[in-house]
Amino acid sequence: MVDMGKYIVEMLNITKRFPGIIANDNVTLQLKKGEIHALLGENGAGKSTLMSVLFGLYQAEEGEIRINGERVEINNPNDANDLGIGMVHQHFKLVEIFTVLQNIILGVEPNKMGFLEMKEARKKVLELSEKYGLKVDPDAKIEDITVGMQQRVEILKMLYRDNEILIFDEPTAVLTPQEIKELLQIMKDFANEGKSILFITHKLNEIMEVADRCTVLRKGKLVGTVDVKDTTKEELSRMMVGRDVSFVVDKGEPKPKDVILSVRDLCVQSRIHKKNAVNKVSFDVRQGEIVCLAGIDGNGQSEFVHALTGLEKVSSGSITLNGHDITNLPIRQRSILGMSHIPEDRHKYGLVLDYKLEENLVLQRYWQKDFQRRGFIRFDKVREYAERLIDNYDIRSGQGPITKARSMSGGNQQKAIIAREIDKEHELLVAVQPTRGLDVGAIEYVHKKLVETRDAGKGVLLVSLELDEVMNVSDRILVMYEGEIVGELDPKKTSVQELGLYMSGAKRNTAKENDYGRE
Repeated sequence: MVDMGKYIVEMLNITKRFPGIIANDNVTLQLKKGEIHALLGENGAGKSTLMSVLFGLYQAEEGEIRINGERVEINNPNDANDLGIGMVHQHFKLVEIFTVLQNIILGVEPNKMGFLEMKEARKKVLELSEKYGLKVDPDAKIEDITVGMQQRVEILKMLYRDNEILIFDEPTAVLTPQEIKELLQIMKDFANEGKSILFITHKLNEIMEVADRCTVLRKGKLVGTVDVKDTTKEELSRMMVGRDVSFVVDKGEPKPKDVILSVRDLCVQSRIHKKNAVNKVSFDVRQGEIVCLAGIDGNGQSEFVHALTGLEKVSSGSITLNGHDITNLPIRQRSILGMSHIPEDRHKYGLVLDYKLEENLVLQRYWQKDFQRRGFIRFDKVREYAERLIDNYDIRSGQGPITKARSMSGGNQQKAIIAREIDKEHELLVAVQPTRGLDVGAIEYVHKKLVETRDAGKGVLLVSLELDEVMNVSDRILVMYEGEIVGELDPKKTSVQELGLYMSGAKRNTAKENDYGRE
């Protein structure tokens, strides 16, 4: 076991300010060599900011950083890399049109006399991916691989640079349960090798499983640092949000009524290979029920949602919403006919990052008479509406409605999208990974909102990789494997183990498929 007595990183009395907000207020964090140190806090508590200061993306106004006891200046990520610090960001820093290999070596390209030496680089990448079980195709383009795979690329990028201090910012937010298990094991292996890990997460189970110590931030201030073996999940959540949090979803029996969404024999062509990414999928969602589409990432859920919401073309089959055939309708028409969509990728499809928060909150509605007169936007009405949503959904931002979306924390960006989509008139809510990157308090709130939406007689299609969420929130589970629905399950009559068998393709249940859930 590695000696964990010595601090490899010390961030002492760090203060970082942004317009209208003190993101880190006199925070001290000390990381021991060979330790997995969790950093816990609500959305917007200042966790990512603190790590960005360590990685050189931001400079603190006050405080100092020491590496191995020596004071250092980290003015940019290159300085951080030179000091052996690597970071896997919550929103990946990858070039979409480059291959996996090109992304990994970007900035440290091996060359001989000015010519790229890809052979050696490829060899090193394949050795690293083999050693740590991070299987990736070095020639695949980033835009064609799943989010889970992209994260592996980020980790390999860090390992390729031989970093000894590893920062993981929300690394499991986008992973499947199986991938999370693998990643946590990889982190343990890193620590056993003597690498030191800073691990930002909202997931208390993961902290209990892998972390040695945990530092908690709340609203930019340090609450305290505890030994994980001496604490409980409940205690950590209290430190984090300042109150008791319920881990149980409170919901009554569903009262399904008319069919709101009807999908028949839907096929979507894969962009990567010749097969269909979605193959003859049929099911219904009724008013007053939450139907969950579960599955391991990369089994056609993303392509299905893109086809359903109008982001991708359908090869064959039909989609009916509220009695209207929407198979080939543009996105705005689907929205007007009653579809709301919380997308999987909040940056790509959820927000215009350089717009203000208030502008993002009316993206789906600015043309309606409430917000415009004779073709001119009524900015006073937009401001009023935005302030109401910010208040109702506890969206935290430095400058309120005029904050640029880009400058908000990931969790608060997610809350903004959820507020916009749930608040607008809708009959069907398509919620893809709605609690991705949210803290326990916010997750509790989103689950409550999904149940309220159901109880108001709307249909909810939840697409989730979180098994707890699948089991606790849904009324009916449809399992997707290799582009097909392989089973329909009742969460009250199934177990996580059985669900896992369907998700991995080891089990099928075709008896219920023929009736599309009408039984």
